[in-house]
Amino acid sequence: MRIGVPKEIKTLEGRVALIPSAAGELVRHGHEVYLERGAGQASGYADEDYASLGVHLAADASTLYGKAQLVVKVKEPLPPEYSYLREDHVLFCYLHLAALPDLAAELCRIGLTAIAWETVEDQGSLPLLQPMSEVAGKLAVQLASNLLYRPNGGQGLMLGGMSTTERGHVVVLGAGTVGTAAVSVAAALGAQVTVFGVRRDRLDAAYRLGPNVTALPSFTHLLERHVATADVLVGGVLVPGGRTPVLVSEDMVRQMKPGSVIVDVAVDQGGCVETIRPTLWDDPTYTLHDVVHFGVTNMPGAVPRTSAQALSTSLVPYILRLAGPAGMDDPAIRSGINVRAGEIIHPAVREALS
Repeated sequence: MRIGVPKEIKTLEGRVALIPSAAGELVRHGHEVYLERGAGQASGYADEDYASLGVHLAADASTLYGKAQLVVKVKEPLPPEYSYLREDHVLFCYLHLAALPDLAAELCRIGLTAIAWETVEDQGSLPLLQPMSEVAGKLAVQLASNLLYRPNGGQGLMLGGMSTTERGHVVVLGAGTVGTAAVSVAAALGAQVTVFGVRRDRLDAAYRLGPNVTALPSFTHLLERHVATADVLVGGVLVPGGRTPVLVSEDMVRQMKPGSVIVDVAVDQGGCVETIRPTLWDDPTYTLHDVVHFGVTNMPGAVPRTSAQALSTSLVPYILRLAGPAGMDDPAIRSGINVRAGEIIHPAVREALS
């Protein structure tokens, strides 16, 4: 199969879908791999690193898409890329169509097959979402800690505190991969952490991350009480393929302390905080009701080398399955198909967009 890896064009998105060793592994299995020149540069990989492993270099995006049957990229296509896509393409990337109805309509119009990494399910897990969820969860607390600094609009609090001072309070919504990663960093920093979830086993696991962690069920009255005292609120709720439910209303945000911080990792699926809206890395925050909001939809793009390495490790086995004899009949691959032949076929995506 001819596999194309384009350069990402989303604002300050530095990830590349495949690092050189991963691309070389696909070549070793007999596939032709094409890389748009410069695609790996922001992740720390030169074109020559790919070429030395048998990867073909494409001069520009038009050439790259023209060669490819399978387009493997990180983020969803943006309008300047629409004209490169063809009906016979298979698009394999993060899509988050529940929050992007215009993109969903465009992919249906083109008629290609679009497989979303975030909806590929295998033995009860989401293997292509998990690595970036972990990165985003860790980054959420690191970024929030910085946003609490007074020059950045925060209340001037050091999250972990020290002797003779208060500790910060971090509230985490969701005890899945994002939430657990956020809890682990916040607890290690010494903050008081409250995590909300619906599954007892995941709450138990989060609770065991430190003596400063409280794990609670997602009951509305408990959420209201703890959100009001939060210095940092991290949103990590997920409905695979679907629109994220809103757990924190605008009235709840109004009750938060001035200078507190919200980082909603779920923003790419609509967000679990009513006041969140998507932002870009060149203007990542805004203040509403005296609360700093961070809504960047490609958080892991800020650490592209780490992210690209983690992505490639997870991606290669599924690219080989997609390009193998079973192809789109492979159960895991089939579970990830969002759009095919002009129709939205993933049930959760279809429901969200209807």
